[in-house]
Amino acid sequence: MSVRIRLKRMGAKKRPYYRIVVMDSASPRDGRAIEELGYYHPVEKQNQVKINENKFRDWIGKGAIPSDTVKKILNKNNFKVES
Repeated sequence: MSVRIRLKRMGAKKRPYYRIVVMDSASPRDGRAIEELGYYHPVEKQNQVKINENKFRDWIGKGAIPSDTVKKILNKNNFKVES
C-alpha cells in the first residue's frame, strides 16, 4: 500500500477547486482521504494555494509521495518540494 499526496476535486461544474490530501494510491480520485493538508483554487485570479506545512513535512517523513501535479503547484508557489 503506497500513500500519495494528491489532489481531490471538489466544487461545481466548470468551477473546480481541489483539496490537497493524503490518500492510498489505489483509491479513486474523489475517494476517502486519510488526511486533508490544504487546498488549491485554480479558477481564482491568483491561484490560491494553502497548505499546512507541518502536516505536509510529517507525511513526507512517513514516506508519502507527492504527485507530480502537487509538486508542480507547490514549487510554483514558493514551497520547495524535492523530487
